[in-house]
Amino acid sequence: MAAALNIPIRVAASTIRNGGVIAYPTESVFGLGCEPLNKKAVDRILHIKDRPKTKGLIVIAANFSQLQPYLLPLPNEIKDRLVKTWPGPTTWLLPAKPSIPSWLRGKHNTLAVRVTNHPLVIALCETVNSAIISTSANRTRQPPARTTFQVYKCFHKQVDFILKGETSGRVNPSDIFDGKTGKQIR
Repeated sequence: MAAALNIPIRVAASTIRNGGVIAYPTESVFGLGCEPLNKKAVDRILHIKDRPKTKGLIVIAANFSQLQPYLLPLPNEIKDRLVKTWPGPTTWLLPAKPSIPSWLRGKHNTLAVRVTNHPLVIALCETVNSAIISTSANRTRQPPARTTFQVYKCFHKQVDFILKGETSGRVNPSDIFDGKTGKQIR
C-alpha cells in the first residue's frame, strides 16, 4: 500500500481504538464503523442510523481469525461454505458465543460476519488488529452513501473521521447467507 494511504488508515484505526465512530468505503457502499465491543460507540452508530437494537450489526474483518473471538466453533461443513465466498462481499450469519452482547447480535443467537476483500478495509482491520462494525452509512429507510462526498454531506458532524476512498463498485449490498442452512437471506 502506498505510504500516503497509511496516514489516513492510522488515523481511522486510532479513532476506532479510542472509542470513536468512522465512515469508510466497503465493497458497495460506505459503512459506519467502530470497535464492536464498545457499547457507547455502537450506541452512537445505532442512534446515527436510527436503527433498532434488535436487528443486530455486521462485523467485518481482514481475516477469519479476527472473527473467531465472537463465534462458537464451527463445523467443517460451515467452514467449507465460508471458504468458497471469502474474502468478498458475502456476509454469513454464524453462531455467536453466548457472551457476545445483544447490541451486536440484536435478538438473534447468530452474528452477521464478513471477511472483506476491500483493500482499505483490510488495511484498516489489520491496523486496528481487530474486526470492526460495518453497517451502511445511511439513516433507516434512506439510500446508503456511495461516495466520500455523500458521507461528508450527511454525516460529517456525527462521525469522528471519514476515511476517504472508493467503494469496490458493487451495486448491491453484501449478500447474506444463513451459515447453518446455506440459504441466501439477502
